[in-house]
Amino acid sequence: MSRLDSAAVVEELQSYRLTNERKSERVAALGARLIREKQLSKLGEQVWPIYEQIAVAAFDVGDLELANHCIAQLRTRFNEKSLRFKRLTGMKLEAEGKLGQAQAVYDSILEQDETNMLASKRQIALFKERRKDQEAMEALTKYLDTYYDDHEAWLELCHLYLSKHAYEQAAFCCEELLLLQPGNHIFHLKYAEIMFTLHNYPLALKQYCKVLELCKDHVRALYGLDLCASKLLESKDTEYAQDLHALAKERLLDVYSAKGTNDTSKVVQTYLSMV
Repeated sequence: MSRLDSAAVVEELQSYRLTNERKSERVAALGARLIREKQLSKLGEQVWPIYEQIAVAAFDVGDLELANHCIAQLRTRFNEKSLRFKRLTGMKLEAEGKLGQAQAVYDSILEQDETNMLASKRQIALFKERRKDQEAMEALTKYLDTYYDDHEAWLELCHLYLSKHAYEQAAFCCEELLLLQPGNHIFHLKYAEIMFTLHNYPLALKQYCKVLELCKDHVRALYGLDLCASKLLESKDTEYAQDLHALAKERLLDVYSAKGTNDTSKVVQTYLSMV
């Protein structure tokens, strides 16, 4: 085994902390080697965030022995009542399958500091793990009151509402996502599909067009465009619908023609030429 360059490893771990990258397998492997070769004792005060980082990575990869070693070291330095240490305790309980106890730890953290982002995220993750969807939605709503610009949280809340067929609330989440990331075609597509489900075909049509503006010949958006245009033609709302219906069919035929002559493409082309 080659000699460990501890300075380079410490720098690499620090870079992951600065960029918020987990890289759990890599961090756990490097951390275990630093501990095994007794390199961490040379780092002075900067050792503590490294121990915390290694502990979280160890939880992710299921190495409880490594995680417990790091927590034991952190216990010698920090008060067990500190919020950061309590969060690690909660993660340890999660890793051990003691989900109720872990939930109680996160709840106690949020009683002391309701804006604690990491504890909030763990609390929400646990609600989902325990299939407490209503509590998860309430916790996400409260979290987003503080961290409005967290698009991943809005997307998670949207998925939860969709799982409950609460399409109006899911649409609201999509609208917030579009305000945060107007250039993300996936969010426009999701909003279009929700609007289609709500029978708001004109707005769904506009959103499918926006997807195609951002991502040319997106097959799912082309099918959505075709369906919306068909619905509008049935309701005699023909402004632009006829042209968009023809455009969707033409582009789908071109897309499948470009994919070759396999059986699927032939079936699709035959169907599109008939509708």
